[in-house]
Amino acid sequence: MNKVLGFIGCGNMGSAMVGGIIKSGIISAENIIVSDIVEQSIKGLKDKFGINTALTNKEVVERADIVVLAVKPFMYEKVIKEIRDNIKDTALIVTIAAGVGIGKVREWFGKDIKIVKTMPNTPALVGEGMSAVCPSEGVSEEEIQEILNIFSAFGKAELLEEKDFHAFTALCGSSPAYVFMFIEAMADSAVKMGIPRKKAYNLAAQAVLGSAKMVLETGMHPGELKDMVCSPGGTTIEAVLEFEKRGFRAAVMNGMEKCEQKSKNM
Repeated sequence: MNKVLGFIGCGNMGSAMVGGIIKSGIISAENIIVSDIVEQSIKGLKDKFGINTALTNKEVVERADIVVLAVKPFMYEKVIKEIRDNIKDTALIVTIAAGVGIGKVREWFGKDIKIVKTMPNTPALVGEGMSAVCPSEGVSEEEIQEILNIFSAFGKAELLEEKDFHAFTALCGSSPAYVFMFIEAMADSAVKMGIPRKKAYNLAAQAVLGSAKMVLETGMHPGELKDMVCSPGGTTIEAVLEFEKRGFRAAVMNGMEKCEQKSKNM
């Protein structure tokens, strides 16, 4: 891709995106430009990846064909009003902020502009993110594919309607916290059984990683994979039965519904 990619803001998520993009090779370092209020942050990225840095947000949008707004949601209105008179008419705006809709972004720009609403999750920091992508009207199929390629550089990306982003928040945006809780609970139990804590965390995390990979790579239904582990009269079915008695699946489903509702109300 020969387009110039600009980042306004480059904290943890922005840095993860830049790193994944450079590693994938889909955009060269000389075609990436970044600005951030923390000068040390962009200096570190420049030293590490050889990208271009800018002292102002206006400089980024004057050069970039694709502009990623990687600032906190509460900063969006201020940043957009700062850059809207300098941005290219053909530019594509990419948002990564939960709760900031396409309509609101267009309203702040005060003109018809191409927008792609996205939502990456925190595993993007280790190259295993899951991102939702929703283009506005006027975004071409070629541009949609370019954005999907960019977000696939640090994980996976799927097209999703904007109305489904609340559900995506519950399913992927917030779910790393659920998984971390599950890993912690398994490790705590292992410690109680006598396994050293550091080893318990490593063992639990790898077990979860391997199980997720089986779902992705075999294409089998999770229930079928679960049944393969549950030997008749064996140890696993005892644990599964106890989880069912305690309402494990119902707790997960109810928690996700609460998460989605909170997202809608924000």
